[in-house]
Amino acid sequence: MESGASGAEARIDGSADPGSSAGGGYRPSVHQIVGSGKAADIILWKCRRATVGLIFGATMAWWLFEKSELSFLTICCDVLLILIVVQFIWVKISGLLNKPLPELVLSEEMVNNAAASFRVKVNSMLMVAHDITLGKDFRLFFQVVSILWLLSVIGNFYSSITLAYIGTIALVTVPVLYHRHQENVDMYAGMLHRNISRHYKIVDENVISRLPRSFIRDKDE
Repeated sequence: MESGASGAEARIDGSADPGSSAGGGYRPSVHQIVGSGKAADIILWKCRRATVGLIFGATMAWWLFEKSELSFLTICCDVLLILIVVQFIWVKISGLLNKPLPELVLSEEMVNNAAASFRVKVNSMLMVAHDITLGKDFRLFFQVVSILWLLSVIGNFYSSITLAYIGTIALVTVPVLYHRHQENVDMYAGMLHRNISRHYKIVDENVISRLPRSFIRDKDE
């Protein structure tokens, strides 16, 4: 009985990947891919109140910046003004109730951990950018150029605020939908990947093979 319950819990948490046994190797679960922390719980709707709050906050921010026709400076000043007034009222109420007001401080350990994590991620991105610039991986170079061109085209039709809002909504919907329909998505994604790889191979053979040898030699070096 306990083993059945534990198996069901593993499926809910995403640790039992239905496609992991097909390839004969271990594949990380959706929960692990999105961070395996509090943020992952919010993205996968395990903390429904926090997820709903994130969607509501993103919607309100998008409406304020995009539909209210107010400038960024005006909205920031209004938000800070509201926070200051609320803080002032809370201080007065705490004084009347003889309740100490907690201090908001950042510990040195928290700042150092955040800085170290940020440094590792930035260095990793710089290494990838270095490889892309030197052309060491032509496939990655082609993918980055295609994505940047696609974002440039999309940016002509939508503002940055709208794109950020769409990205936020996609962040809390796409992973959970993939988690629920992982087998079907993996099957169709595999078919799409094989088709793209076949077309890329044709482009690679017809383009790279016709480049001057000096260019290919410089790229390999």
